[in-house]
This record gives sequence, C-alpha cells and structure tokens, in this order.
Amino acid sequence: MPGLVRRPLVIWLLAALAVPVLLTAVLIPARAGTTEDDLRERTEAALKARGIEAGSVDFDGRSARITVPSGVDPAVVREIVAGVDGVRSVAVENASGSTPSPSAPVSPSAPASSSAPPRSDVPAFEVGRTDRSIRVQAPVRSQAVKDAIRAEVEQVLGPDREYDDRTTIDAANGLAEGSALSALLRALAIGTGDASVRYDGDTVTLSGQVPDQATKATIARAAATAVPGAVIADELELPAPPKSAVSEPCRTFQSRLAAFSREYRINFLSGTSIVNDASKPSVVKAAAVLKSCTTVRVEVAGHTDDLGSPATSLPLSERRAAAVKAELVRLGVGADRILAHGYGEAFPIASNATGAGRVANRRAEIRVVQGN
Repeated sequence: MPGLVRRPLVIWLLAALAVPVLLTAVLIPARAGTTEDDLRERTEAALKARGIEAGSVDFDGRSARITVPSGVDPAVVREIVAGVDGVRSVAVENASGSTPSPSAPVSPSAPASSSAPPRSDVPAFEVGRTDRSIRVQAPVRSQAVKDAIRAEVEQVLGPDREYDDRTTIDAANGLAEGSALSALLRALAIGTGDASVRYDGDTVTLSGQVPDQATKATIARAAATAVPGAVIADELELPAPPKSAVSEPCRTFQSRLAAFSREYRINFLSGTSIVNDASKPSVVKAAAVLKSCTTVRVEVAGHTDDLGSPATSLPLSERRAAAVKAELVRLGVGADRILAHGYGEAFPIASNATGAGRVANRRAEIRVVQGN
C-alpha cells in the first residue's frame, strides 16, 4: 500500500504470530462489556414496557440479577427478563434485601413461561371500564362469590357509573373467590375512557387508556397478582403530552446536535478506542448538548478507516462507540439515553488513500434515534 515502508520478512512473521494473541486479550473483554451493556439496556426497556421500574439491573456475562421494589412480583419480573433474547439465567430480589429468587436458567427449547406456577384454577375473565360503567365477565363458583364481586364493584363505582354484571355461576370451573379481582377493580376505577384487562387462559391483555404511568404500573401489578405466572401483554396507552410541555431546548435539540456534528469532530488514535487530544473538548461539548434535553435518545456510532480487516474493524468500531458513551455518562448524561453501535469501515466520509482521510474516518458520530 502506498506510504508504507517495507519491513524484513522475519518482522512480518513475528507480527502475524503476535496479532491473534493480542486481539484475543483485548477484544474478548471489550466484547463482553458491550454485550452486558446491550443486555442491560434491552432488559430495562422490556421491564419498562410492562410498567415495572427495576431498582437495579446487573449482568455478569449473560446472567441477570434484578432488584425490584416491594410489591412487584418476582415471578413476573423473572418471566419478562427470561424472554429477553440472549439472557441465560435470571435472579430476582426485593429492594428490601429479602433472599433472591433462585437463578433460573433460560431454556432455548421451551418458552420462558414453562416454569410459571400452574394457572388452572383461574378461568378466563374480563374486567373493564368505560366512562359510564364497570363490567365484570367471568364464571364464578357460587352466588356468594357473585355477591362478593358486586360488593367490590360498588365500592369503586362512583356516582356516575353503573355495574355491568356479566358473571355466571359455574360450580366446577368458576372463580373460587371474588377477592382475586379486587386489586384489578380498584386499579381500573382510576381514570376515564375505555380500558380492560382480559385473560384468555394463557395471556393477560391490558388495553385502553390510563391517565398516567403510575396507574399503568398499578394495573400491570394487579393483573400479575390476579393471574400469577401468566404472560402480561401491556397495550395500555398514556395520554400524549401537550405541546406546551416540550421545552424549548428539546424542540431545538435535533438541529443543535446536527450543528454540533458539523462543527466538531470526535476522532481516535489509529488502531485504538482512545479519543485523540484534538477531539477531547468535542466530547465535553457533546455532553453539554445532550444534557440540555434529557428526554431524547441518541446513538453513538463508531467507525474505522480501512487499514484493518473487516474482522478487526467492526469490534474496534464498537469499542470506540462504547468508549464515547462511557465518557458521556461520566460527564452526566443518562446511560439509558445512549445506544452504542459499531459500523466498522463500511461508511467512510473521506478517502482512505490519504492520511488526513483516514484520520477523518476514525470517528464517532452522535445522532438522534428516530421514533423515540
């Protein structure tokens, strides 16, 4: 290649023997860190999608250890986390310090819910609300259970709603007690509009409108309590925030980030994930821009020149992205807002035939994640 000085054959042979050893020592720990960060981000997202805010999410390799607040069912959390692609085992403990649940391995040949408690004693049911009524559709074992459910509903109806009683008596297969639906009835009584919790014998589907995130989480917990071990499909919708709630810094965030990217560069020393001296102030400026609007997610994209092979360029670009993310977090940017991905040498912005072009291509770029 032009510009390279020929070296004696013996030096090239020694280098060829040393490179695999060095790559093994350097790339494997870096790859592990990247894998753990990715699993942590996807696990936190899966829990939040089901209305659960974990106290902490930690990974040792592909083994998860989750801390949850009191009142959150560890079995539900374990099932959600086991469904995250790549997780091998899950241990869950309460924030109160109670003994963690056993670390349950995830079997690739069986669904994550295969270890869930039996649910044969819970028949299919639906509990719902509208602006005008609360309805319960379920088989119950006796008139006493039917009356108990009515009493629960009457406590939460309010002056403007009616009870739409669709319960039927089935002595063999009905609900054994009305208290199984108590928490659901209280949770659904909050807010207006249509909302429902429907259990089909396998999945509990939550749908409709809720006024806030707290109510959404309350309904999800109540559903998990009513049907222990069931799969929870959370389709509840939160109201869209009013436009006035979006601050001026967030309205202009994308254009300001684009202006930053045009003016400042984040480049690396050749063959490393070390930001060069000229680019260190750029990372500090990037952190300031990101902290001006805390609700927008971004991607740090790592890139390389073409001096290496594709097999080494991709992991190097991933380490570069991870290094910039780590520095942004150290400077006060929330880790959950930042995705870090490497793209190897696939997207050069300058010619790799010149030294200046290769420097330009050894870079990290920050951009808004669309749709979040």
